[in-house]
Amino acid sequence: MLRTAVVLSVFALVTIVLMPVQWLAVALKRPLCRRVPVFYHRFVCRLLGVRVRASGAPVSDRPLLIVANHSSWLDISIITSLAPVVFVAKSEIARWPFLGVLAKLQRTVFVERDRRQKTGKVNAQIAKRLAGGDPVLLFGEGTAGDGNRVLPFRTALIGAARDAIASAGNDRVWIQPLSIAYVSQQGISLGRHLRPRAAWYGKMKLIDHIGKIVRTGAVDVSVTWGEPIPYDGAIDRKILARQLESAVRRTTVAALRGAAAT
Repeated sequence: MLRTAVVLSVFALVTIVLMPVQWLAVALKRPLCRRVPVFYHRFVCRLLGVRVRASGAPVSDRPLLIVANHSSWLDISIITSLAPVVFVAKSEIARWPFLGVLAKLQRTVFVERDRRQKTGKVNAQIAKRLAGGDPVLLFGEGTAGDGNRVLPFRTALIGAARDAIASAGNDRVWIQPLSIAYVSQQGISLGRHLRPRAAWYGKMKLIDHIGKIVRTGAVDVSVTWGEPIPYDGAIDRKILARQLESAVRRTTVAALRGAAAT
């Protein structure tokens, strides 16, 4: 109980201080709006006891679209602690109390996944962010999995990369696969049955899951940046999605097997 009280108090204090700073930076379109989320999420990871082991790095070339697997709300803090990304997220998150505000302050692009006719509009927003130099991250599976496997990647939003070529006047966009694997907690390897301690998916209650992470902490996660793919619009997006999915699955499986073997 003491740990929970301390973590929540410190979290609330830092969040209250930084929220108006980020709001002003976004409103004035200052470069600070990219740096504040990185600082904030590094703080969140340390506060919760999330230890990130990163391999590789995001490519420095722009425009850059990052495509990752997804298995927990922790993914947001982990990824942002490593790079100043703009996320693509389902529209329901925008309406969530508090978390929706944080997502908006990070300039998240919201998509209504059940309305395909709006995909073009969303792609245009993503393309605008890419053209402006922001690394944009989308979760290729379109939903959160259990952390034990990588689900098939969806292809619709990868079309934003093609739109970005026209918007930015570039001849290509870089697309980089990113793997996230939760490998242990409290020094215990998270095997197939224990991984829900870190993974949040399906009908699991968010508040309960956050509470468990706050109380226990000490989560170890392996993050692997894959080889970036130069995309000029010529590759079929279904083929591209399979390439990205294969790269993420390969590195995720390797990380999980490596943790199980230690």
